[in-house]
Amino acid sequence: MLKTILAISGKPGLYKFLSRGKNMIIIESIDAAKKRQPARSNDRIVALTDISIYTNDGNDVPLAQVLQNLKESYKGETIDIQAKKASEEEIRDVFAKALPNYDTDRVHVSDMRKVILWYNILIENGLNDFEIKEEEAAPEA
Repeated sequence: MLKTILAISGKPGLYKFLSRGKNMIIIESIDAAKKRQPARSNDRIVALTDISIYTNDGNDVPLAQVLQNLKESYKGETIDIQAKKASEEEIRDVFAKALPNYDTDRVHVSDMRKVILWYNILIENGLNDFEIKEEEAAPEA
């Protein structure tokens, strides 16, 4: 499921991949508006499955696992803090529930805020299957 969910640098929120066009892709916002728009080839587009979080033991943890850990910690409900207005300590406490051994030097509070915000967006819109399936994890030939 996370394979088709995209984050676009410079645009707030998350987007769902719909189709390809010439030098662009068609995306749809993941919110109540469901606004469709093109994303050009010069936009920095990243699928959520391609994102991972640094840890102290040197192994990066996929974002899907962090989101799954948040889902288990909060019983599938949204996190009741406002990611943009919460204090740094509150953000660190929430993030530590999901990934206690995150690298405190390389994972910034702004990154944690973004993960919490993305988690809430996904849960609010019924996209709560964060487990990585075998076919998603295997590289395509």
